Amino acid sequence: MKTSPAAAGAPPGGGGREALESRRAFLRALAGAAAGLCLGALRPPSAAGFGSMRPAEQGPPVKRFAFAQLRHGGSDWAPHPSAVAEFVRDLERMTSVEAAPERVDLDARDPRLFSHPFLCIRGAREFPAFSDAEVERLRTWLDAGGTLLCDDAAGTPGYGFDAAVRRELARILPGSRPARLGSDHTVFKSFFLVRTVSGARIASPFLEGITLQGRTAVILCSNNLLGAYARDPLGRWVDPCAPGGERQRRLAFHLGVNIVMYALCSDYKQDRIHVPFLRQRS
Repeated sequence: MKTSPAAAGAPPGGGGREALESRRAFLRALAGAAAGLCLGALRPPSAAGFGSMRPAEQGPPVKRFAFAQLRHGGSDWAPHPSAVAEFVRDLERMTSVEAAPERVDLDARDPRLFSHPFLCIRGAREFPAFSDAEVERLRTWLDAGGTLLCDDAAGTPGYGFDAAVRRELARILPGSRPARLGSDHTVFKSFFLVRTVSGARIASPFLEGITLQGRTAVILCSNNLLGAYARDPLGRWVDPCAPGGERQRRLAFHLGVNIVMYALCSDYKQDRIHVPFLRQRS
């Protein structure tokens, strides 16, 4: 049975209007791109934001949401390669988001980075450190309004991928530490009313996040979230969802939709609408 989307409200975690001006400009640029405008033509007020990028670094125009995945130096940066296509089909079916069918793969030096408000980094094992230049670009991207999802495909908090990504986040955002997201956080209400943090496995019953200027810019999931979406060439699910079975898988899809909608909301608390390109098909 399909879950009703959450009603607009005023949960914490959305942040203040002034603190989000750079992010608003980024999202307005994305919306404008759907009308044929170039993302790079807009200048957010933050000196550290997209306005400080040279034209060659601003990326091509964006006409619809694309699930972007960050390449790191490990060999397993893209486990479950079929997961994104399955997820974006459900994202389009359940919401008004127009989404590209294919995953966009990029590294921190790619000029397309600044064309995407949402980025996912995944893996099951430890990976090498980013270069100083990559750290700086990821910091600038986050400061300018990007939202990063860190998904541990192994589901082993404190080890392997999880340990490596926390090490790199400490370099990217020094002085900021991941903290548990409360059940009243906006990410749990941005589309579906989500009461359970799901995935292919339940290694942790909660999400963690890092807050920048009143918004959660980094979200960490220890439950192999995308693993719940992957199918094999015959259409069978790759990973069983334990211990909750298919209900757990459905909740994993709902959580993924909420995270993407949170990344695309300019200010859920005050504006109560998503950026205009989300409603093009309605």
